[in-house]
Amino acid sequence: MRFDDFDLNDTLLDAVYYMNYTEATEIQAKAIPLILEGNDLIGCAQTGTGKTAAFLLPLLNHLSEIDGAGVKALILCPTRELAIQIAQQAEGLSYFTHASVKAVYGGGDGVAWDQEKAALTGKADLIIATPGRLMAHMEQGYVKFDRVEFLVLDEADRMLDIGFYDDILKIIDKLPKKRQSLMFSATMASRIRQLAVQILQDPQEVSVAIAKPAEGVTQKVYLAFDEQKVALARHLLADKDEYKQIIVFCSTKKKVEQLYRKLRDRNFACAPISSDYTQEEREQALSDFKNGRTRILVATDVMSRGIDVKGIDLVMNFDVPHDAEDYVHRIGRTARAKTTGMAITLVSPEDMYRFSKIERLIERELEKLQPPTELGEGPQWEARSKGSGRPGGGRPGGNGGANKRFGKPKGPRPQGGGGATA
Repeated sequence: MRFDDFDLNDTLLDAVYYMNYTEATEIQAKAIPLILEGNDLIGCAQTGTGKTAAFLLPLLNHLSEIDGAGVKALILCPTRELAIQIAQQAEGLSYFTHASVKAVYGGGDGVAWDQEKAALTGKADLIIATPGRLMAHMEQGYVKFDRVEFLVLDEADRMLDIGFYDDILKIIDKLPKKRQSLMFSATMASRIRQLAVQILQDPQEVSVAIAKPAEGVTQKVYLAFDEQKVALARHLLADKDEYKQIIVFCSTKKKVEQLYRKLRDRNFACAPISSDYTQEEREQALSDFKNGRTRILVATDVMSRGIDVKGIDLVMNFDVPHDAEDYVHRIGRTARAKTTGMAITLVSPEDMYRFSKIERLIERELEKLQPPTELGEGPQWEARSKGSGRPGGGRPGGNGGANKRFGKPKGPRPQGGGGATA
């Protein structure tokens, strides 16, 4: 389906084609007509499916046809990075219209606050905001939302994970009751359904590509003890010279800093990103990464959703994510738009149960590889149930048997050959 098949105005279509959009993705083809008809909507779509344009295009289409000052549309999202990305895309799509856009997020200086205040008091048509920063402005008493006609909650599941549930309800309570509301989420857990009941009116529902990795991602799994993981990561990254853009995900800010320093000490061109760094530092790291000055980003899950960096060759999970769905979002950074890429996950004994949940989610068992011989033997695969004790058969040198060096699984045999692909 092409974008000129939708009932969009000509000025918006000019921007669409200027940005080299031609064919609509599945979520866009399903959602845009329903939103243009004025329906509330709940959409289930993962990163990389084009969902941002799915709500921006009909929203901007309406904004381009109405006049008057004041905030007319509000988009809430979980992170500063996602707010910036949505704002950049909105600015591109609205280039030939008179709609004005402003992102409102934490981490800025006093000048940024004043600019946000001006936008929130009527100088912007569309506000993209993180709930915490927006609440800080609302508590000052000057925010004007009496003209808001559209509300969008993007990455709703992530906002609830972070703990924004109460803030979201407080913000929505200040919006006009008569409005069009849209909610997009990568998962449809019960609490997402409960939130939808509270804020949507007779919503239409669309769902695409739920929790499945892109077909172009080659997925590899290495079994490693925690003390082996840094050396293994350095070995795997050094062996991938042809990969020009790499993201390595760690579970904590402390691990990001530690791994970044150990990679930097071995002359890897890398940079860290976590909430411990200022917004200016994070934006500079992203800019260097996009422009090729930095080859590797070491990041927390703040990067797994909402960062639109094209051409990522490799995603490495230094730690297995706590939520199975986050695995899909992490590796969704590569192989976007029908390209190919690689995802490597390092699985320690403590992470085996979580990784078995990932395999159930993606409906596939992946081959478990051992570290290279010079790094020592890794653990054996044994995905016990949560809380049943340390899996992995202990450290090398015990009663491992003849097959221990190759990490022979004790459970069902993985299907397929080496280097399994999704």
